[in-house]
Amino acid sequence: MSTATAPFTGTYAADPVHSSFGFTVLYQGVSLYRGTLEDVTATLSDGRLEGSAKAESISIRSPEQFRAHVLSPEFFDAERHPEVHFGSSELDLREDGTVTAAGDLTIKGISKPVQATGTWTAPSPDAFGNTRAHLRLEAVVDRTDYEMHWNMSLPSGGQALGNDVTVSVELSLIEQA
Repeated sequence: MSTATAPFTGTYAADPVHSSFGFTVLYQGVSLYRGTLEDVTATLSDGRLEGSAKAESISIRSPEQFRAHVLSPEFFDAERHPEVHFGSSELDLREDGTVTAAGDLTIKGISKPVQATGTWTAPSPDAFGNTRAHLRLEAVVDRTDYEMHWNMSLPSGGQALGNDVTVSVELSLIEQA
């Protein structure tokens, strides 16, 4: 059951220092590889969430050839598609603080509908005189839907890289005047 009030009113911008865009994928059939895109922008305005992250800001720093591979056309194709983008078509807040966000996720210029779930922490005054809220969302997407097909067979069978990728977003949102 949705709340009766309009909880997502007003305009909020993501605090870039305290917001993140992360992903997790199964690696070598046994481990989880976690990464982040550190350059994140987002706005929440009257019930609509728009956000993007720069592919070049991926947390891989070393080895350089691994970073170059992930930014290449086999993965993010950062030269031709420098940003990952999400735009919501619907945000639904439940009385218990859980949120469902439906919208389109665009990677490599390919837009696919996704549904993310998470939590909303209602706005309240922060230590610096701002009004701050927090939105946490998570969704699982198939990387091959975004033309990320690279893989390698494992000696014991299976593939080196899983197709399901968990995308997680943490947005510390500051109310705009």
